[in-house]
Amino acid sequence: MAEASARMEGMKANGLTVRSAEPMQAAALRYFEAGGGFARAVRDATGAALPPVLGAVEAGAGELTLAWRSPMETLLLTPSAARLAQLEEQLAGAGDGCLVNLTGGLKVLEVTGDRIADLLCRLGGTASVPAPGEARRSRLADVPVLSLAVRAGETLLVVDRGYAAYLTAWIRETLLDFPSSDGN
Repeated sequence: MAEASARMEGMKANGLTVRSAEPMQAAALRYFEAGGGFARAVRDATGAALPPVLGAVEAGAGELTLAWRSPMETLLLTPSAARLAQLEEQLAGAGDGCLVNLTGGLKVLEVTGDRIADLLCRLGGTASVPAPGEARRSRLADVPVLSLAVRAGETLLVVDRGYAAYLTAWIRETLLDFPSSDGN
C-alpha cells in the first residue's frame, strides 16, 4: 500500500493532477439534529454552520473543511492535528452529538485541473462529480467514495483506507488512457 501511495504523489495527465492530501486529519461529526445543541457548538468552535444536504464548506480561514455525509453526519477535514485535538476538546461536552476521530481510517486524494469531471465520469459516472460547494457520495471504481469540492478546479476524494490502494490503481490506469485535450 505504501508503494501505491508513493506512486500517487504528483501523478499527472493532460489537464489533471492527482496527489495524496496527506497529512490530513479527519473526524465524523455525528448529531441527532442539524439545528440542535451540537450543531451550535460546532458553529461556535469552527465559525461555520454544518453544511446543508450535499453541501461542502471551508471554515477557519481555509484550515477546516466540512462536508455533508448523511442527514446526521458531517465529515470534518483539517491538515492540523492540533486543530483537530482542540475541536475534540471543545465539542466533548456537547449533549446531542459527538466528534469521532477517523484519522488513519480514511485516505484523502486531491484532484486538481480542468478535467476533473472527465476522470470522475470514467471512474463512476456523472453522479460522482460535485459542483463547487457540494459533497457527493457515490461509487468510483466500484468502491464508496465521498467527492467534495469547495472551489472550482479542485476536488477531494475521501475513501476508506482499506480501499485506497485499489482506487489509486484504478485512477493510475485510467489516467494512462486519458486522451489529451487536443484529441490525441
